[in-house]
Amino acid sequence: MKAKTMPRKGDAGASTAGVLVGGAMMTPDKDIVDNAVGSADHTTLVSAVKAAGLVETLKSAGPFTVFAPANSAFDKLPAGTVTTLVAPENKATLTKILTYHVVPGRLTADQLTNGQVLTTVEGEQLTVMKSGSSVMLKDAKGGMATVTIPNVISSNGVTHVIDTVLMPAK
Repeated sequence: MKAKTMPRKGDAGASTAGVLVGGAMMTPDKDIVDNAVGSADHTTLVSAVKAAGLVETLKSAGPFTVFAPANSAFDKLPAGTVTTLVAPENKATLTKILTYHVVPGRLTADQLTNGQVLTTVEGEQLTVMKSGSSVMLKDAKGGMATVTIPNVISSNGVTHVIDTVLMPAK
């Protein structure tokens, strides 16, 4: 799915634009959570964020950079993994995985550089692999995720849609 940037009417003189993700317009006047809730491609992620109790955190001022796995990314996990992770007894593990997808600060795709090491909110690192406008992330276990839709700007950060769930080492 390709990102489509469309102009939106905003305050006089202000330039506001959105990005179409999962059939919904993601706009800079909404926070990361409110934008994600509108995306049909992120229902699994939204459910997981709710199960982990991270909604209020991701609605806070931030700023955050979120690498947001699409539903298809969760579908790549072994059968039953998501169901197991969202169970109350696995909240700590789910929280660890989800916070591994969040980096403090607002980093747009043009600010990410090849070989750059990002320290996640979870505490471990991701490595940026960049070639031209293509951005990939290498996780602690050597897994790779490709940014499929970059620069979904929200009021409290930026989201980059990815095609694979990133996994921390521990």
